[in-house]
Amino acid sequence: MVIATMFDHRVADGYSANMFVSSWADITRSQPPSFLPSFRRSVLNARRPTIYTPSTANMFISLSKLPLIQVDQKNEPNLDQDSLRSRIYYIKGDQLKKLQLLASENGCQRSKLESFTSFLWKITAKYMEDSGYLDHVCNIAVAVDGRRRLSEGEGVEKEDLMAAHFGNVLSIPFGRIHSKDLKDMPLTSVAKEVNKLLKTAANKDHFLDLIDWVEDQRPKPLMSRPFAGTEKAVSIMVSSGQRFSIMDKMDFGWGKLVFGSCYAPAARRDYYVMTMSSPVKTDDWIVYMHLPKKHLNYMETHASHLFKPLTTDYLKLYD
Repeated sequence: MVIATMFDHRVADGYSANMFVSSWADITRSQPPSFLPSFRRSVLNARRPTIYTPSTANMFISLSKLPLIQVDQKNEPNLDQDSLRSRIYYIKGDQLKKLQLLASENGCQRSKLESFTSFLWKITAKYMEDSGYLDHVCNIAVAVDGRRRLSEGEGVEKEDLMAAHFGNVLSIPFGRIHSKDLKDMPLTSVAKEVNKLLKTAANKDHFLDLIDWVEDQRPKPLMSRPFAGTEKAVSIMVSSGQRFSIMDKMDFGWGKLVFGSCYAPAARRDYYVMTMSSPVKTDDWIVYMHLPKKHLNYMETHASHLFKPLTTDYLKLYD
């Protein structure tokens, strides 16, 4: 039995989608919903007057300001935009720990997400250079949830209200490095860059600034700057689903969910990666990727120790 639902990011983020599906599962078992959603818009009211830094204003771009890019088809390499594929892998816990060790230095331990993102960023640069896509920028963007940050120092009532907020409470900090420079950087240096970009968004002031900036742009539609196609670049969005209850609590009445994942529609043209907890082994990760076929094949060849194709054997699904 497969159950699927589709949501639009203009309406809700992954956190909210998880709230909906989890509560749906509860209702099918005649249980009270796990989450009672809050639609109180006032929790995201802008300050008066609005205040924000130039770096916050640089994170997104209005669609009306997108320039028309003239591409020379004869000299421009094909980035295989039409060959996007969705594949799912698992990463063993011991490999994640080794990756953490390689990304950490001088007693400063990087998180698993920072370490994985650093490795993905670096191997993408190697793929670009080895495949002849020279003089391109490699952008990495990481989705950061602002619910907990916005409730910092506001008391339990505000924490509960933000935890129940249904909608979008995301920031998307990003980093950009030319592939020729990135491919030769030590993993520890790449991890330092990832840590730096995450730090810019992992605080309350950043989200207050972002709310103010978005308010000043309304009602113009916006998009994350690295995905605007304003330069020769490859851009990947990394999202973490470790906190979602997709694979450890959800039950539609037939027992624990065997497997759960996100899935990007075939028409989606951006590159997307999501990490999730494994339903089989606590320390393992499940990783969903929506990338060009050649890009995926390159990673499977050059990082086969890390990316293991998800199989029924791993999930212990037997006839």
